[in-house]
Amino acid sequence: MDVTTRGIPPTLEEQLAIESVLGPAVDRGEHDAVGGHALRSKRHLLLPTLHAVNDRVGWLSQEAIDHIAERLDLGPAEVYGVATFYSLFSPAERPKHQVHACVDLACRSAGGLTDDDLPDGVHASPCLGMCERAPSAFVIEAGSPLRQAVAGHVTPVDVQRLADGAFPGPEAHAAAAVPQAGGDDLVLLHRVGRIDPLDLDAFLDDRGFEALRLARELGPEGVIAAVAESELVGRGGAGFPTARKWEAVRTQEAAPHYLVCNADESEPGTFKDRTLIENDPFTLIESLCIAAYATGCDHGYIYIRGEYPRARLTLEAALDACRERGLIGGDTGFDLTLVRGAGAYICGEETAIFNSIEGHRGEPRNKPPFPFQVGLFGKPTVVNNVETLMNIPYVLLDGHATEHRLFCLSGAVQRPGVYEVPYGETLAELIELAGGMREGSEVRAVLLGGAAGNFVGPDDLDLVLSPDDVRAAGLSLGSGVVMVIDQHADIDDLVRRIAAFFRDESCGQCVPCRVGTVRQEEAIERMLAGGDRELDRELLHEIGVAMRDASICGLGQTAYNAIESAVVRLGALR
Repeated sequence: MDVTTRGIPPTLEEQLAIESVLGPAVDRGEHDAVGGHALRSKRHLLLPTLHAVNDRVGWLSQEAIDHIAERLDLGPAEVYGVATFYSLFSPAERPKHQVHACVDLACRSAGGLTDDDLPDGVHASPCLGMCERAPSAFVIEAGSPLRQAVAGHVTPVDVQRLADGAFPGPEAHAAAAVPQAGGDDLVLLHRVGRIDPLDLDAFLDDRGFEALRLARELGPEGVIAAVAESELVGRGGAGFPTARKWEAVRTQEAAPHYLVCNADESEPGTFKDRTLIENDPFTLIESLCIAAYATGCDHGYIYIRGEYPRARLTLEAALDACRERGLIGGDTGFDLTLVRGAGAYICGEETAIFNSIEGHRGEPRNKPPFPFQVGLFGKPTVVNNVETLMNIPYVLLDGHATEHRLFCLSGAVQRPGVYEVPYGETLAELIELAGGMREGSEVRAVLLGGAAGNFVGPDDLDLVLSPDDVRAAGLSLGSGVVMVIDQHADIDDLVRRIAAFFRDESCGQCVPCRVGTVRQEEAIERMLAGGDRELDRELLHEIGVAMRDASICGLGQTAYNAIESAVVRLGALR
């Protein structure tokens, strides 16, 4: 491991970017152990510092990496290892104007570009969480100030224009992602399209922060009892009972306690958390305050996708507004830090997110110990995703039983978007709610739960979308992805893309996943090239079982799910 730097100073731009996070450098003695410890205690600033340089310059030079290492008293190899973990960072020079075009499932099903036909200089990107506007692209213009934007419904001509230096125009209104906007029977989405997302007064007039006041009347145990009675479970995919998680942290003697909001939704086909943040950020903040009060958390972190510029800016503005009104920070005793991810699917895993926030590579940790025992910074930690948390105010105010959930409906339907439906609706009814299939389209398959989920066929449209019914069918609702695929899509190509996605996103920490995802993709490529399909089909199954049984986290454990269901249910790879 490199333990010394080259001694070459960074450029002035790089130095200013680094100082914007770490402040001016302070001279210290060569053997000043106390100073070194003080610097290393700032390691959690590593990711924001890398962002600062990347935002201003567009890439991370070795000189910048060396300087950051010196400022944090780390080996340059450590900093390099973190920087190269994330796809939005590059140690090789990139231009300030960068275009990342989505080549994932929803976008390629909508006629978007693939890895093989991208214009020169355009980076292939996994799902950008813009599936209701597929195909999509993400454009970055490094500098001071940084400019970032996403573009939806892009054609190959549009991508070429962006690659030539154009910048996307204004995005569609945030409420456009919610076709049900304005509906009287909505719960989580009831404010969408009704009030300005950043009008704090309008939010307060609409019962904003009343749930927090009620929580303080109930006390921590009363809040957790109400959440338990609601039977709220996690909406990120695992479905763990929320009250059990909160109670486990509340009763831990170690202090302080931390709260983490997982807004790093990177599952292909998922865009509900982005939609909630862009349309109703104050409810998320109030929900976090309630969760912190109930569990005794001293500080909270919101970890948001790096590819969500509007959601991040909306949340930053909402946090500032709440601080100005004295709702968080200051004398309240609780504040929130917004942490921006940098392009790593694995950081959606609850322990990988801890490592990322702490300034390490975003690799999952072995369990036990579990997060409620040893989590962020080694302390008891609550981790919930955005949708889970935003149920809390309605649980307290209305005794809401949370017998509903959000679905990210994309693909060959008339009105893609985020839909809120009660449990008990069928897959066919959800598709009909979206206006049915596009003209000229017929259902060929539906992907439930994203790349880590399962395919079902047209004969499964009577599937009831409830946890029990879906589980009985051997399926999972996962993060709420419902991607409708028509007869024009190439299922084998989608299977190939899923394999490539997991190969790219594996953190490489454990052998079953690191090797298995590569061998899985190789077997699929051989089958599609006309090799011995029966032999490779058997090998594919053995690899999938090994990953499912032996991988240390959910990525490897689910990397074969969709592929297996495509083979078994849809007859793919024949």
